[in-house]
Amino acid sequence: MVLDKLGSVLKKSFDKIAGSVFLDKKTIETVVKELQRALILADVNIHLVKEIGEKIKKEASNEKIKGIERKEHLTKILHDEITGLLGGEKKELKLKEEQTKIMLLGLYGAGKTTTSGKLAAYYSKRGNKVAMISLDVHRPAAQDQLKQLGEQTKVTTFTDKDEKDALKLYKKYESKLKDYDLIIIDTAGRHDLDQELTKEIKDISKYINPDYTLLTLQADIGQAAKNQAQRFQEACNINGVIITRMDSTAKAGGALTACKETNAPVFFIGTGEKMNELETFNPETFISRMLGLGDLEGLLEKVQSAVDEKSQKKMKEKLEQGQFDLRDLQQQLKQMQGMGSLSKITEMIPGLGKAKIPEGMLGTQEDKMKRWGHAIDSMTKEEVENPEILEKQTARLSRIAKGSGTTTSDIRQLIKQYKMLKEMTQGAGDLANIDPSQGLDQKQMQKLAKKFGKKMKF
Repeated sequence: MVLDKLGSVLKKSFDKIAGSVFLDKKTIETVVKELQRALILADVNIHLVKEIGEKIKKEASNEKIKGIERKEHLTKILHDEITGLLGGEKKELKLKEEQTKIMLLGLYGAGKTTTSGKLAAYYSKRGNKVAMISLDVHRPAAQDQLKQLGEQTKVTTFTDKDEKDALKLYKKYESKLKDYDLIIIDTAGRHDLDQELTKEIKDISKYINPDYTLLTLQADIGQAAKNQAQRFQEACNINGVIITRMDSTAKAGGALTACKETNAPVFFIGTGEKMNELETFNPETFISRMLGLGDLEGLLEKVQSAVDEKSQKKMKEKLEQGQFDLRDLQQQLKQMQGMGSLSKITEMIPGLGKAKIPEGMLGTQEDKMKRWGHAIDSMTKEEVENPEILEKQTARLSRIAKGSGTTTSDIRQLIKQYKMLKEMTQGAGDLANIDPSQGLDQKQMQKLAKKFGKKMKF
């Protein structure tokens, strides 16, 4: 996981505090030094690192706090300082009842266009009527890319490669855009925030008056993120940030902490290349995942992003009537794969984030699900609808294995896991009905953790 080293140091620090008989000056110094080293490796600004270290040492040396309360106090300080460093409380991007306009800014290569597609997928999955428009009149490939993403996510996309004036392009489709709940506006980028780009963005922003002007920053930008965020803030008055490539670097600290310094909250983080690999950013649950304690709120979002509500409703009806077959199972497997890799999912399940799962085992599980899909494609309509006959007429297994490039063992495992996966689809349906914005009480969290923990077999 991103910032895994920092998470490891944090966990060791908590353990060291809890296990010390006396919380003396030496222990405090050791904890602070290890933490500062991890923060620097994560590309956090050196001045922030020093400031945090001094604050922790000062608070930990408070003579008014005695005994066990002293340990609890230091643990809380450590947790609160890291949470504050990452932005403090979760900031939510709230859509208006009538219409919301979100405009994305960023330098060339920051991932604006891909992120536009991810945002469109995220909100359309939640029942909003979404449209995207490309105002990148300098790079025709960007318009083509956004159009492809629109087709992929089934979101209406407006482009015009012949128009070389961004504002005129927007005005051309303005009347049609009024029919949508959410408008996502992709803008041009440069290798640097030059005067020409600044003027273009200002002119567009003045006319469109977006509700949110979001800066896209790649996680691997390091400490240069602070300067970039400040320059965009001064020129374009950004009021939020989306950090991309959070899955590919251990140095995301620079981007995360730069946003805090510019008072622009991080609303989303991109965790992969797929359209559903976009998560709302919550400093509390982010730290929880770093410590291996899971993130059920994030897991619920992943389920909601992967599950199609209409097909899930039909699936529930079939389950209630006992008509679940292998074609339905195949659809569920695709939706599970749409949630992302199993390694990312396990990070979100309490107890599995730091579990010692054999190396390569999760990849093997993903390959197995793909082979099951191929096997189902090679079955007859009768076999798909009545998988039980495969256990009674084993000659069918050899034919299916040969036609799908799998083995009879693969197919036997598919049948064996059939009932268990059937229960998992019901579990996913339960999760999809929970509103993440309402949060989870302790009882719900324990129930879901137990339910999913038992299903994850390796």
